[in-house]
Amino acid sequence: MSKVQLPNTKLFINNEWVEPVHGKKLKTFNPTNGKLICEVSEGSKEDVDKAVKAAREALENGPWGKMTAEDRGKLIMKLADLIDQHREHLSDLETLDNGKPLTASTGFDITEAAKTLRYFGGWADKIQGKTIPISSEFTSITKHEPIGVVALVVAWNFPLLLLSWKLGPALAAGCTVVAKPSEFTPLTALYFCELIKEAGFPPGVINIVNGYGDIVGDALSHHMDVDKISFTGSTRVGRLIMEAASKSNLKPVTLELGGKSPNIIFGDCDVEYVANAAKNYVFINNSQLCCAATRFFVDEKIFDAFLAIFTEKIKQLKVGDPYDSETHLGPLVSKQQHDRVMGYIKKGKEEGAVCHLGGEIHHHADGTGYFVQPTIFTNVTDDMTICKEEIFGPVVVLLPFKTVDEVIKRANDTTYGLAAGIWTKEISLALNVSNKLKSGSVWVNDFNILKAQIPFGGFKQSGFGRDLSEYAIQSYLSVKAITIAHKTLHAQQQQ
Repeated sequence: MSKVQLPNTKLFINNEWVEPVHGKKLKTFNPTNGKLICEVSEGSKEDVDKAVKAAREALENGPWGKMTAEDRGKLIMKLADLIDQHREHLSDLETLDNGKPLTASTGFDITEAAKTLRYFGGWADKIQGKTIPISSEFTSITKHEPIGVVALVVAWNFPLLLLSWKLGPALAAGCTVVAKPSEFTPLTALYFCELIKEAGFPPGVINIVNGYGDIVGDALSHHMDVDKISFTGSTRVGRLIMEAASKSNLKPVTLELGGKSPNIIFGDCDVEYVANAAKNYVFINNSQLCCAATRFFVDEKIFDAFLAIFTEKIKQLKVGDPYDSETHLGPLVSKQQHDRVMGYIKKGKEEGAVCHLGGEIHHHADGTGYFVQPTIFTNVTDDMTICKEEIFGPVVVLLPFKTVDEVIKRANDTTYGLAAGIWTKEISLALNVSNKLKSGSVWVNDFNILKAQIPFGGFKQSGFGRDLSEYAIQSYLSVKAITIAHKTLHAQQQQ
């Protein structure tokens, strides 16, 4: 690959590139070789204050608050068009910073980010209230107003895509935004700022503050003038954000957190077909996604056959240079994540699971980078660490089951509830099991179907609230009821 042109690395506040108050920098590294890409301005509480002030001014006194919903929608759609026009550059930056294959950055992340914004741009002028019948003496209506200044804190696994998931409904609702990209992967969000200006968004509508979670994220969570916060990341940090919101201004919180998704394969399936399909989705993004299918429950009647075919399919996956079009798995995002995943693999072996395939560091051509072999564990029990905790790496466990009731109980035996998969030819069985799984998304005869039109979010400790779809817009709105008496004030005074 040729050298990727880097974006401006300052903070983006009020449509201007500004230096951080304290002049600090954070480093972002290339996970393919572990080398420094560049230094990025590191925000502080004082920088967050500036960004929130700019967002508040834009909402209450700037042109954004006076703009028609139709014109807001046009701006959002123009931003989507600009993403499409800059897809190649954004894809290069995403792969450089995150390590995912360029084919994935181009074919999914950046493409879907544009589609998501375009979808929400279409919603901007379709947010409507209601007329509520009470009696002949009153008319009552509801207005759906923007909730205000919102904070968006996104994870490193899908940097620009996750930002679009939150930014789209926030802008469609008429809110203004202060966003914090992950300190591991800030580059596409920074390049995106130039597109925000080019699209014509007024100053202060979208502000980007780089920095660490325990500083910038904490400041946003505690901020008394932030009206809502939406977060994608770990359950541990989600708890901290809830605590901060409760201790500050009781701002509403939307949380999309971790997962340990069950994938149930019933005995009536075509084993070859299901195994081949599994090869294509099981290690997407190196399984660095919260809805990853990490627990495969396979009917014991087909378990051995499925394991044999699935193993051969996984052996076909190429690990290596993410800029190679033949690569399926690039490096993990950081040394920290690499070491964490290898720690889980070690724990699985120590607890008695059989490492059926992989389980080692993948040695890249030059011996650098944060690569891990695709790993399959068997002889796993439901109480093992690798079966209960989110690994966020290319590790899957295979578990046999006997009955429908048994597999439903075991699938639900987790603190998480983000997603689940079901594979069967019997539609009645699929619907029955879907109804009983405690998951925000259930996919039947496919997996990872993530579209702007479909709500996404979790049950239990996978969080609450929804990204994507019409449901997401609702969390960025405040409902106001206005009730009008039909009697005139003069008539009331005469009584």
